[in-house]
Amino acid sequence: MSASAKLPPFDAADPLGIDDLLEPEDLAVRDTVRGWAADRVLPYVAEWYEKGELPGIRDLARELGSLGALGMSLTGYGCAGASAVQYGLACLELEAADSGIRSLVSVQGSLAMYAIHRFGSEEQKLQWLPRMAAGEVIGCFGLTEPDHGSDPASMRTHAKRDGDDWVLNGRKMWITNGSVAGVAVVWAQTEEGIRGFVVPTDSPGFSAPEIKHKWSLRASVTSELVLDDVRLPGTAVLPEVTGLRGPLGCLSHARYGIVWGAMGAARSSFEAALDYAKSREQFGRPIGGFQLTQAKLADMAVELHKGILLAHHLGRRMDAGRLRPEQVSFGKLNNVREAMEICRTSRTILGANGISLEYPVMRHATNLESVLTYEGTVEMHQLVLGKALTGLDAFR
Repeated sequence: MSASAKLPPFDAADPLGIDDLLEPEDLAVRDTVRGWAADRVLPYVAEWYEKGELPGIRDLARELGSLGALGMSLTGYGCAGASAVQYGLACLELEAADSGIRSLVSVQGSLAMYAIHRFGSEEQKLQWLPRMAAGEVIGCFGLTEPDHGSDPASMRTHAKRDGDDWVLNGRKMWITNGSVAGVAVVWAQTEEGIRGFVVPTDSPGFSAPEIKHKWSLRASVTSELVLDDVRLPGTAVLPEVTGLRGPLGCLSHARYGIVWGAMGAARSSFEAALDYAKSREQFGRPIGGFQLTQAKLADMAVELHKGILLAHHLGRRMDAGRLRPEQVSFGKLNNVREAMEICRTSRTILGANGISLEYPVMRHATNLESVLTYEGTVEMHQLVLGKALTGLDAFR
């Protein structure tokens, strides 16, 4: 660059110039999802959170379907066929509104739809994916059980053959979308190993009581799945996978969205703290003019945009077919942990106002407590990376 060339101005919203790495189509996806969230979620989400409900979830799902946000990175069957980076940008914008909204999209597209798309029969794909992509049918993903979270190999839910049919019995716990789902992808022990089943939720013996009294992900539907002698035809089993690689492959796909989404919650909290620091006056001047506050803002900005850059890098690797599960664990471990710290530091800048639902910070902080744990706890991702680094398996 010549000495006379003019540098672009510093952009506080994009201090590393990461937007320069995005294509016009990427920016269009981001702006569309951001605009939808600003119109349909942000004006209402504090009230939803306070009441512990997500009213109109079916209408929201249809709207998200019309945006192409459901099964966004899948191809065919009515899915948008977007890039991994575009899907990640959508997750960031949705979680900047609320983790519960991103979870709705993630469970629908990256777990339930992905399982059918990746492992299902052509009949299953044609039956379910177009309607799920449109938001006409909501899906859920039944893996975690009351006594088996991080150790899915020990699940007790089982399926037994009975003639040409399968009969499922068991319980699943902490299932997003469960009470409003029209279809559930349920993983169960069989004589052949762990298999996945596509279960219409109107099947006799299936019920999904909603879990109440949550203090996290309150603007989200969370349920238990109860399967009491649920009889399914032989065509209900996912034919293309046996064993844990099926559900774990789905989880890896969903965790990728969390890498981006956590940075959305962090960005929302940081922006609230930055705006507050520039307007809140103490000792005769804005608190943003004090060194300690500026140090907090600088540290938060560094971790926020490092996290976004990491998410972008992993997205490019996914688009190139080179993203390993260990790298997804790397991203989830780092970005959720840093997002939580950004929320906590933002709360200190807002002082007592930081606990008020007039600001998004405490809502994001409590939501991230769930995001930290689901789809792989901190300990699980540390052990995944530890095994990859040392070649030694410390899981057992």
